[in-house]
Amino acid sequence: MSKLFEIALGIVTGIGGFLETGSLATAAQAGAAFGYRLAWAILLGTVCIAFLIEMAGRLAAVSHHTLPDAMRERFGITFFVVVFAVVSLVSFLVLASEIGGVCLALQFASGVSFRWWALPVAGLAWLLLWKGNFGLIEKGTSLLGLVTLAFVVGALRLHPAAGALASSLLPSLPTHEPAKYWFTAVSIIGASVSPYLFYFYSAGAVEDEWDVSYLGINRLVSGLGMGFGGFVAVAVLVCAALVLHPLGIQVDRYEQIPLILATPLGRAGFVLFVASLAIACFGAALEIGLQLAYLAAQGFGWRWGENLRPREAARFALVYTVALPLAALVILAGVDPLKLTVFSMALTALSLPITVVPLLVLMNDRMYLGDQGNGWVSNAAVLGISFIACVVALVAIPLQLFGGG
Repeated sequence: MSKLFEIALGIVTGIGGFLETGSLATAAQAGAAFGYRLAWAILLGTVCIAFLIEMAGRLAAVSHHTLPDAMRERFGITFFVVVFAVVSLVSFLVLASEIGGVCLALQFASGVSFRWWALPVAGLAWLLLWKGNFGLIEKGTSLLGLVTLAFVVGALRLHPAAGALASSLLPSLPTHEPAKYWFTAVSIIGASVSPYLFYFYSAGAVEDEWDVSYLGINRLVSGLGMGFGGFVAVAVLVCAALVLHPLGIQVDRYEQIPLILATPLGRAGFVLFVASLAIACFGAALEIGLQLAYLAAQGFGWRWGENLRPREAARFALVYTVALPLAALVILAGVDPLKLTVFSMALTALSLPITVVPLLVLMNDRMYLGDQGNGWVSNAAVLGISFIACVVALVAIPLQLFGGG
């Protein structure tokens, strides 16, 4: 019975924790600009993150190693430092964008400019990490994140054409604005496959003391949790496609996005959008701040654990203590949260090979996995999606930034 509870809670956590500022912003932009046509990118990203989450959990359960710990041990400290630098940069930018998302939700609710909320939001996140435990961070904020299911309700109220939506799950070539189309596709994949998700998941499995008896739970949680989370992201795209696309509204600032819920659900839709944005982004900010601390502590061999008191893992706590206010300063400086979000998602896609390939090597190493290593399907799927995203990003990012749209 306890294992069934773990499965149910894990799936619910996956749904509530999947949608954050990156998934929300990129899905809304895709629907507004291209209708249903980029639903395939959400599907592709969801399949990839489900594979990666399952691998990270399996590595932790079988080897009792987190991903950074195993990476340093297997490839050496020099290689780990390169990965550490790339993942830290990408995660820091995403952290700043998540804080920006919370600040914008507070601006919608209060009328006070988002910039002035940055330091209070970072301070509250720091306080919860300092005083809280892993269960609170992992499950508490993600359970609250189930408010994002409002987008599913909104999409159903708009009566989408099932046939057209189903056909959009297959990749298609753009009919207009090709640079923007591919840049948005790359950003969607980057939002779905942010490294912090599977790094955080592997640390959580070790914190929760998983062993091989959890492998079945791990498969169900990663598959169903990420699958339902991707379904919510598709609902965001559908809402934008049916509300904003017919009006010719291109999403270039966050103030336009609440309309996608306010149209089908009225005043309640606006309130639910603000709550969804605030809770989802705040939960992601907590997880990313914690993941940065996990990455440094596990990779460099420091004592770590969110269940430990800060004085028992001082360097671990120092990382999120420094990262959160620095990320808040980016928003306080007036950087546009939407532009930061979309660019950081594209950069995430570009960085996928350096974050994914080491995991694939570990998952095929019998020293860590024994007979629980990867099959060819897992290897081919993740490697293929990662390299496709990287190649497209190499082309789409310059086109978009230097005159593509």
